[in-house]
Amino acid sequence: MASDISSPSGPRHRHLVWLVPALWTLVLGLWGLSRQDSVWRDEAATWQVAGRSADEIWAMLGNVDAVHGLYYLLMHGLFEVFGAATTTLRLPSVLAVAAAAACVGLIGRRLAGFWAGLGGGLALGLLPAVQFYLQEGRPYALVAAGAGLSTLLLVSLLDLPPGRRAWPRWTAYGITVLLCALLNWLSLLVLPAHVATLWWVRAGRGVWLRWAAYGAGAVAGTLPLILFSREQSDQVSWIPPLTWHMLIGPGILFAIGGLCAWADRPRAGRPRAGRLSAAAVGLPLLVVPQLGLVGLSLVQPLFLDRYVLFSMLGLALLIGAALGAAVRATAPRFPRAAGLLVPGVVGIAVLALLPVELGKRAPASRVDDVLAVAGEVARLKRDGDAVLFVPAARRDTALVSPGAFTGLADVALAETPVVSATLKGEEADPARIRATLLTQQRVLLVTDAAKVAKAPSAERDKAKAAVLRERFTVVEDRQIRGRRVTVYERRA
Repeated sequence: MASDISSPSGPRHRHLVWLVPALWTLVLGLWGLSRQDSVWRDEAATWQVAGRSADEIWAMLGNVDAVHGLYYLLMHGLFEVFGAATTTLRLPSVLAVAAAAACVGLIGRRLAGFWAGLGGGLALGLLPAVQFYLQEGRPYALVAAGAGLSTLLLVSLLDLPPGRRAWPRWTAYGITVLLCALLNWLSLLVLPAHVATLWWVRAGRGVWLRWAAYGAGAVAGTLPLILFSREQSDQVSWIPPLTWHMLIGPGILFAIGGLCAWADRPRAGRPRAGRLSAAAVGLPLLVVPQLGLVGLSLVQPLFLDRYVLFSMLGLALLIGAALGAAVRATAPRFPRAAGLLVPGVVGIAVLALLPVELGKRAPASRVDDVLAVAGEVARLKRDGDAVLFVPAARRDTALVSPGAFTGLADVALAETPVVSATLKGEEADPARIRATLLTQQRVLLVTDAAKVAKAPSAERDKAKAAVLRERFTVVEDRQIRGRRVTVYERRA
């Protein structure tokens, strides 16, 4: 009886091990999906680009954000079919993480048993980093799903019985890695993680050759995008240089993953060398991409957790393996309790992480809200008023909510984002901005809230601030969710 509880089998359990985590993650993702009808600046980029035509998106990619081109085209298609809404914006990420949870469940079951798969799949959606990007209108969740599928395919190939055709799975593996890289080429860091797994399990020469061929094909297919996007490296110039304190978080995750791997270590009578295990797959998937990003960041600052979000699949797999080991240890003496261990731990985790779960679903979890400030503009404006954006990137609120800015003159804008094939448009030179502002009687300034605002650095923004300071008086000032609207009137 104990063995049945510690390692259930049968068709029903084979389906439950991926279906339950997928549905669980879907519920977590749908809970509070609109975030009180808020959209922050990163999602606003997706929203306003997805609203353009395919030709306009293609033209823009020649100037900016080529690294996200495939994602923008995908979201454009979804916006065309389902309309522009927060649900359309975020549901692909929810579905992607649900698919990733299903992959973790299947990998965990194959490597460490039913409870390991179920526990790992359920754990994925509860990890704080995953909670954030679970409801994010950006491509990182889709990359995580692809990394989960490619890892599942690799595990199935390493465990493939002799005589079975391997090339369809290898082809699927190569295509999956390629598509992930086209969504974000830093996802290629999954390949060295898979190298570490192949080395750990002492894969045969044939496996190494096939992996090298299909992996090289994925890299070759992505190389043009990598080279071209490097010409747009100014987009990531805002990322701060790597510091030691940035490594504290990854260090804690590595320690948790190591402890979980230790809990699932081989016992007496179980083979050790070359064993395909949760540790052999999960530890490299957790550690190698993050260390790879650290290495890249020593050359150019790139250290952002979202670029290696898929490494959280490795942590979830290791957590599941530790839970599976706990069930096996408990089952001989307490068979009934063993069957409740994984649901119980997950329930406790939900309660313990409730503040995190609620926080990630609140507008305050993001640095700003472009929709909230648009509503404030609509309330404060008068027909014929001018509007300024400092920095120019704050024009995103007008691009996402154009109706709120109807009747306002964007006096600094020389070419719209669509015409200039950019994200924020092209502004006039400082002298022209100054001259135009001096003809206005009332100006609305949209900028960052005081606690997060930076001093103007661009000459255009300095010119805007100087004219407002010298010739205008503040008559109203509103700050809401990380943004600020200040109304200026011309001095008599």
